[in-house]
Amino acid sequence: MRFDGTFTDGWMRRFAASASATEAELTALDQQAGDGDFGVNLTTGLDATVRALNGAPTGSLAAAQQPLQAAATTFLDEVGGTSGPLFGLLLEELALAAADAGTALTVPALAAGAGGGLSVIQRIGEAAPGDKTLIDALAPACDALNSRGTDADVRTALAAAAGAAWDGVRNTAQLRARRGRASYLGERATGVADPGAVGIGLLFASAGETVTALAPFLTCLPVSLPGTETRPPP
Repeated sequence: MRFDGTFTDGWMRRFAASASATEAELTALDQQAGDGDFGVNLTTGLDATVRALNGAPTGSLAAAQQPLQAAATTFLDEVGGTSGPLFGLLLEELALAAADAGTALTVPALAAGAGGGLSVIQRIGEAAPGDKTLIDALAPACDALNSRGTDADVRTALAAAAGAAWDGVRNTAQLRARRGRASYLGERATGVADPGAVGIGLLFASAGETVTALAPFLTCLPVSLPGTETRPPP
């Protein structure tokens, strides 16, 4: 498989399908640990992304960065709430790193893009690991990508990033929020996974498959992307 624009186009479309399939669950989580609008904001941005991809001129999405940039632009320009712009910044950093890599994604490009997104989100949001935000999923995903060699397989690296992100998501349920809307809820948000972190899990998992339900990811060990070994639930 060549990890070019065809791959990233499919990735963004699967991300949209995953958000749509799990919107009700995302909304339920955010009603317990946020403003209740995360599911709607995420699906709104991704539905608009798919429309942008569908309307792109023939051949314009050939390079890996173009579908990522289309998603970034949509989130930055059209999605409200707190998480929308943050996802836009992450996608923009992924697009920039992909552009630097050439027409196809590489593991170093993914690591650079995810790391750049992490840095800018932390700078703007002033959040750190342990604050019960999307950082708690993105930081371990970055670590997983950085642990792979320069010539590592992109599919395997994304599987590792997805698994690490879901581990981070589950950890957020045990944290007391120190940033964002959930920080005002105190103990009421304890035991609930952070919705933004779940969105990061969906992003990386959707690189290889459409997520149709959140429950398996919130209660079991991470599943693998197609073509890699799947770990059974405990």
